[in-house]
Amino acid sequence: MVQFGTVDRSFWAGKQVFLTGHTGFKGSWLSLWLHGMGASVTGFALPAPTVPSLFELGKVEQGLENSVIGDVADLEWLRSALRRAAPEIIIHMAAQPLVRASYDDPVGTFRTNVMGTVNILEAARACDSVRVILNVTSDKCYENQEWYWGYRENEPMGGHDPYSSSKGCSELITSAYRRSFFASPSIQVATARAGNVIGGGDWAEDRLIPDLIRALMKNEQIELRNPQAVRPWQHVLEPLSGYLVLCQQLYAGGEAYAQAWNFGPLNNETSSVETIVNQMLDKWPYEHPGYKVVGQAHKHEAGLLHLDCSKAMRELGWRARWSTDRALQATVDWVVGYMEGKDIHDLCKQQIAEYESEYI
Repeated sequence: MVQFGTVDRSFWAGKQVFLTGHTGFKGSWLSLWLHGMGASVTGFALPAPTVPSLFELGKVEQGLENSVIGDVADLEWLRSALRRAAPEIIIHMAAQPLVRASYDDPVGTFRTNVMGTVNILEAARACDSVRVILNVTSDKCYENQEWYWGYRENEPMGGHDPYSSSKGCSELITSAYRRSFFASPSIQVATARAGNVIGGGDWAEDRLIPDLIRALMKNEQIELRNPQAVRPWQHVLEPLSGYLVLCQQLYAGGEAYAQAWNFGPLNNETSSVETIVNQMLDKWPYEHPGYKVVGQAHKHEAGLLHLDCSKAMRELGWRARWSTDRALQATVDWVVGYMEGKDIHDLCKQQIAEYESEYI
């Protein structure tokens, strides 16, 4: 019997998992978590997107059954890798993940985020071993009305910028494939939407916490484009736990869970950019020069975005464990450990263990 609402380590032991995007920030954390539970993971992704990268620092590849460097936009490459891996569970996380970068490369963004979704689903159709497919999209898939209340899973898809639009498209594609090709009870397909994630090992450009950490490590001021923008901040382990719990229920419980799910903090844990920066600076153990506001961004970014996660809490038994304050402290602890030369693989495993202890 699969445990309800928590990550069940015994479930994942020996499971064959195909994870796209394993070289990225979230993918690296998930790879380490899955390996620690005894899963056999095949990763499929482009090379690590940043230098430094958590994938390299955390020695993620050493814990994988196989690490395939490939492009999800290449159907034949993906189909061949999936056939060789023969997974039971597919978790699709490979993406161009940045709003502002999508303005600079809209074609590449749609190519990866839209056709990558088509290709993983198309490849899965020809792989008899597959029982569960989880497509990880984004909270930005919704048509954002700048509401003060949270978006529910049945709200319309949309997207002002290419990134957000591509994630809305990815949701619609998954729904179409689920109804057209995966109606059989033997394969269950779901999507997961999460808010802004933070944590150690994120070195992406144009993302608040990585930008702040880079500035702090150089003892420079960070520049804030939109200090009053409100987001549902959460530690990276929070949505990852949601993905794992959802996959468990899809595997064991079937089509009742084959739908869209939000994973994020409670509404009272949403905070403005400026609030997050001030909290982070308060936790930083060294001297720092603070921040400065440089005005609104020229490229449109949402000002207000909330998720309603009551469905996941009610029907999956999932809930966020760490407050924003706890998530920020874990991030600072990780960065300080990195600066002190600690073993990053061990540091990540320690934080995963701390998070798992919250289930008890």
